[in-house]
Amino acid sequence: MEKKRKVLETQLPSVVPSVKISRRRMLGGAAALGLVLVQDSFGKIIQEAQPLFDVPKDPTKRLGVPPGILGTRSPYEQPGKLPSLTSSRTPLQDLFGTITPADLHFERNHGGVPAIDPTNYELVIHGMVEKAMRFTLHDLKRFPSFTRTCFIECSGNFRSGNTNLSPQEICGLTSQSEWTGVMLSTLFREVGADSKATWFLAEGNDAAVMTRSIPMAKAYEDAMLVYAQNGEALRPEQGYPVRLLLPGWEGNTQVKWIRRIEIADQPFMTREETSKYTENIAGGKIRQFSFLMDARSIITFPSYPLQIEKGWVEIRGIAWTGRGKITQVEVSTDEGRNWKQAVLQEPVLSKAHTAFRLLWYWDGRQTIIKSRAIDETGYYQPSYQELVTARESKGGYHFNPITAWEVKKDGTIWLVNDR
Repeated sequence: MEKKRKVLETQLPSVVPSVKISRRRMLGGAAALGLVLVQDSFGKIIQEAQPLFDVPKDPTKRLGVPPGILGTRSPYEQPGKLPSLTSSRTPLQDLFGTITPADLHFERNHGGVPAIDPTNYELVIHGMVEKAMRFTLHDLKRFPSFTRTCFIECSGNFRSGNTNLSPQEICGLTSQSEWTGVMLSTLFREVGADSKATWFLAEGNDAAVMTRSIPMAKAYEDAMLVYAQNGEALRPEQGYPVRLLLPGWEGNTQVKWIRRIEIADQPFMTREETSKYTENIAGGKIRQFSFLMDARSIITFPSYPLQIEKGWVEIRGIAWTGRGKITQVEVSTDEGRNWKQAVLQEPVLSKAHTAFRLLWYWDGRQTIIKSRAIDETGYYQPSYQELVTARESKGGYHFNPITAWEVKKDGTIWLVNDR
């Protein structure tokens, strides 16, 4: 059994590293515990608490850890993504501000995360161009760089059905980063893109060979090929070494691990834009190429599974839209009968998560709180029933309903479905 356990500890990642603590050191302070994956005598994988480090009663009486190569989180802070077979969700309720730490950025892939050697990386641009060209990672970094902050959101970012869902579970397939790279328009000018071209194909270097057709107009508006995120190289899960960034558009179009761009005068009708990533609308029709992510908001505090106390509560959350800037977020604390304007955290950026807040006095009575976003085009975030009527379906892609939370008399918070 001991041999099996040692093997597992070398193969399976632990939440935090375990270290040996002497009895003397244990007596000198309190031991913080970390979780390690081990195998019990029945062969079942379980989590076991093990000493992580000791906390002295008086930290001024002992030298701390010296400077290291990489910074670390406090072992007392353990935020994590919620994984499934094809995605993992950002813990929106655990974050502060609007920038998502790179290791907590949501994931969505169709063939796993590929391992790519950056020294062998190449991007080919061909088709309706004056000269087809290959670009290495070094080549791309030689072009003038550009940095912007914006969100990315999966078009299937909606869950409901249970009252015990957190913001992470409801719409945790959105995250925000500062991205750095080269404008795609710069590269299109380099290869001499034909003025008659109207679409381009973006192809990924993953096992799914993800491909999407993108209008050329988006390339000249604000599309980027990015190689850095939050000041460091892209994480592999986010497309290392290079991904396509299309601010405000659905995540599936923003092809990761991009290896090829073909310029043409018509869409390519790939699997991901015909049989997938299309949605039903009223009248028995199917909507295709619905690139834009509509305005949305969610209250992240208070939310499930928190419990609040009677008195003043600062309602907090985030709002975003692919159409530009959020201009207003309204919050209701009386089941939607009345709405108050929340304060937006400056600066309000285009196509970016915007933090909002509203001070509320909870008198201890049961109620429902919710928020709705309005963007600079005048678009109002719809209710669940409005979306169901328009789509004749109860979910799917581009489903961005108002999220409502019920505050019980005991202060517990629960998701309200279908409201």
